[in-house]
Amino acid sequence: MPALDLTERLNTCFNTLQLRLTALEPLLSDFRLLAARVFTLPEVEKGQEQDEITTLTVEQQVGKTALATGVAHFQRLFIYQQNQNSSSKAAIRLPGALCFAVDNDQYAAAVSLISEINDLKTHLSRLITVESQLPPEQRFDFVHRHLRGLKTLSAYRGLQVISDPATVRFGWANKQVIKNLTRKEVLTLLQKSLHGGRAVPPYTREQWQERVREEINLVSKLPPDIPLKIKRPVKVQPIARVWYQAQKKQVQYACPSPLIVLCRTQKGATAPMLGELLNYDRHTIRPKHVPAALPAHLLIERLHLYVAT
Repeated sequence: MPALDLTERLNTCFNTLQLRLTALEPLLSDFRLLAARVFTLPEVEKGQEQDEITTLTVEQQVGKTALATGVAHFQRLFIYQQNQNSSSKAAIRLPGALCFAVDNDQYAAAVSLISEINDLKTHLSRLITVESQLPPEQRFDFVHRHLRGLKTLSAYRGLQVISDPATVRFGWANKQVIKNLTRKEVLTLLQKSLHGGRAVPPYTREQWQERVREEINLVSKLPPDIPLKIKRPVKVQPIARVWYQAQKKQVQYACPSPLIVLCRTQKGATAPMLGELLNYDRHTIRPKHVPAALPAHLLIERLHLYVAT
């Protein structure tokens, strides 16, 4: 059970987070805008969360319009702030970059505020996922009882600040989540699902429990030391590739929200060159190198659980 004072700490943390996010807008508005470009992606409709993504159409905004859209995006924390038919389970992404000229004092103020925002986001996540002592299947009800309509995907997501880049280019990344597990760990995972007390549509609670029992029986028959892995594809993600001329180094960043780019004029920094994010078409993507995978066969499809052969 959650600690008695958890609700108070949760509300205090979230209210402080909202205040700091609100303070970000006037702070950035006082800086000289060098360039801004954001890319609006189509929102995922209800019931289509698991559908495979093959194409995405991008709409671009630039200048002050992009700045206003980007700052508003940082404060989109609730389901009611999105389209009525959009899924509350899917993340809302707005890749792009907001570039400002700053002096040393402005730079310090921005870094300080954004660090505080990110610390509050981390603390909020810890309160919900760790200190509540609740299993994942019970956290949704807990969160929405106290912070109705909160999109935790947006609330947990940190803001990314970068300094003095030469170029910022955008693209797409297709990845897989791979996690090696023991038979005991998989059985523990399935037992939690069995005792979670939830029904997963289209199954009734009893039908779902029976299905999980069959999965437990299947895994129990495996040798104790057999290697298992979850190999789950992650939906295509927008990324930014940033070149730092001084360090002669390129860094790739996940880009679910606009990068906040601070160009320190007292160090001679100038506006970076901003690229465009093109429409996504899976059929035109050609990976440079795909490493050979070890032989494995699918054991439990819903978990993307594989067993070595």
